Amino acid sequence: MVQKYQSPVRVYKHPFELIMAAYERRFPTCPLIPMFVDSDTVNEFRSEDGAIHVVERRCKLDIDAPRLLKKIAGVDYVYFIQKNSLNSRERTLHIEARNETFSNRVIINEHCCYSVHPENEDWTCFEQSASLDIKSFFGFESTVEKIAMKQYTSNIKKGKEIIEYYLRQLEEEGITFVPRWTPPSLAPSSEMSSSCKKPAVPLAVVVPDPALKEGLSSEPLSTPSGAPEPAVGTPDDKLDADYIKRYLGDLTPLQESCLIRLRQWLQETHKGKIPKDEHILRFLRARDFNIDKARETMCQSLTWRKQHQVDYILDTWQPPQVLQDYYAGGWHHHDKDGRPLYVLRLGQMDTKGLVRALGEEALLRYVLSINEEGLRRCEENTKVFGRPISSWTCLVDLEGLNMRHLWRPGVKALLRTIEVVEANYPETLGRLLILRAPRVFPVLWTLVSPFIDDNTRRKFLIYAGNDYQGPGGLLDYIDKEIIPDFLSGECMCEVPEGGLVPKSLYRTAEELENEDLKLWTETIYQSASVFKGAPHEILIQIVDASSVITWDFDVCKGDIVFNIYHSKRSPQPPKKDSLGAHSITSPGGNNVQLIDRIWQLGRDYSMVESPLICKEGESVQGSHVTRWPGFYILQWKFHSMPACAATSLPRMDDMLASLQVSSHKCKVMYYTEVIGSEDFRGSMTSLESSHSGFSQLSAATTSSSQSHSSSMISR
Repeated sequence: MVQKYQSPVRVYKHPFELIMAAYERRFPTCPLIPMFVDSDTVNEFRSEDGAIHVVERRCKLDIDAPRLLKKIAGVDYVYFIQKNSLNSRERTLHIEARNETFSNRVIINEHCCYSVHPENEDWTCFEQSASLDIKSFFGFESTVEKIAMKQYTSNIKKGKEIIEYYLRQLEEEGITFVPRWTPPSLAPSSEMSSSCKKPAVPLAVVVPDPALKEGLSSEPLSTPSGAPEPAVGTPDDKLDADYIKRYLGDLTPLQESCLIRLRQWLQETHKGKIPKDEHILRFLRARDFNIDKARETMCQSLTWRKQHQVDYILDTWQPPQVLQDYYAGGWHHHDKDGRPLYVLRLGQMDTKGLVRALGEEALLRYVLSINEEGLRRCEENTKVFGRPISSWTCLVDLEGLNMRHLWRPGVKALLRTIEVVEANYPETLGRLLILRAPRVFPVLWTLVSPFIDDNTRRKFLIYAGNDYQGPGGLLDYIDKEIIPDFLSGECMCEVPEGGLVPKSLYRTAEELENEDLKLWTETIYQSASVFKGAPHEILIQIVDASSVITWDFDVCKGDIVFNIYHSKRSPQPPKKDSLGAHSITSPGGNNVQLIDRIWQLGRDYSMVESPLICKEGESVQGSHVTRWPGFYILQWKFHSMPACAATSLPRMDDMLASLQVSSHKCKVMYYTEVIGSEDFRGSMTSLESSHSGFSQLSAATTSSSQSHSSSMISR
């Protein structure tokens, strides 16, 4: 398995030229890096005007590895080839490194870049990325991988310290400024050298402003050495190391890399709908920074949020009066760590009455609104306290808990709520304080604990009776001034006291069922299932030419091909495909086919857009400006992988897979709209932000302002 690393942007608040002077002092050896024994310059190139300087070195490293492993490998030192390409005109340094030792068994590639900060030309940015691929290593592949990752991460941490050390050394020598490169009046001849001399640091000189401007505005030179072009990022698409520490907390280099790589993947597949970094980090933490697992669960959560418009629940949904009067829970200041504090008097709450009066769905929606409010409060507290706060503390008072709370429908509603919250709000619970647990509590705990994640269970603190008042109790986590009055504290708590819900407010099972259906069908999106050999198709009739068809869909499962067709005549009335050959129904979405099997492409209908292959987890938005009136068919088709060309005989795996129809099922969630061309101001601008964005989870929702004559698809 290939291990990859991507760093955040690290910012030095010093000019590029001064950073380069400090960087050059690392060679030929650096005492601050014990494993870096020595280096030899094997090739060097300098352009005639001195703007381009390329140095290739052979570096000798003493890897901290077990002596037995070194003896088996037959080496004491490991050699790397490092190529530094300095472009003084563009003010960039690109560093490429690869291993020379065991290059046929282990492949290590690293790329680093120093460049000017895009918003402050007197600051310098640094980024690095690397990959490790161990093909074979005498049966010690896993051991070598661990050693390599350990050595690499330890050196990453030292990188900024080393530069700052040499900056201080330069300052002690009186060098606080290095002039920028300017075109020489007389171009010196180029020189090739293989010497090992350490380049001298330029002395501080005064450069006239006109010459400085001329040097900055001149055209860039080509690089005979093949040095890569500079790639300077913007603050919008890259993460700064200082920002991570301030708003996300202290992360290890590998954790930072996981966050950046997952964020980049989301930028590529979910244009304009990127969740906030705190939310991405929560999913990574919940999956122990396994990118594949975090990506899968987060995509499912984003689809769920979009389908049920959870992002707008605080602005569009008003809790029923019954909840406001009898739900004994509410927000109450914060704990000693600055986390928002939520108080729930579960023992005083009539769960049976609330379920009978409101139904399971209304209670679930209310809990979701509490979690959304918690996310907001975490952001506010992060700003107030000046440190990252990404979770809240929940205080649950169980005084009054009895067998009435173990009513089966109530427990069922509780379990479903736990399941939904665990899947969509991971790592939001910082601590759970359970107070005054009665004897019946172990019964309830036995029922709900299997549905709670192990990491979440470790955050539970349970106190029986008045134990919370003793050592290790409530005062360790909450300031005395804000302990609620019902817990013998000094602070008046405005959380409703709960009580029995009047039976006059109870509703029949039929009323609750209709209400539940209404709550969760309030969505503009439709779901559909796509099977191999059974695409899903929808019909759009266009009366006026130059109308605009827009779409927004998410691929929830499998890979699909998206097509748009035009026909002058209407297809037969749609028939839901039952897939009788497989006897499969599709409870998660319908499957409608419109194009008759006897129709021929080019005669009965035509393709108006090139097919678009969409991978699982991708979010696709686009538009098509119609040229003719008639009938347009949007089709989502199962994407089959190309067959193996090595043999014409079917493989056993393929034969077994063909018997498993579930492996040939895809799911999409889509929304379409037709607009007049006079109302169209660019792709997807007709769709309100509530239709396609994540307002609460996205720091900024962007949409394309371009309008194509035929179509535009952004992923």
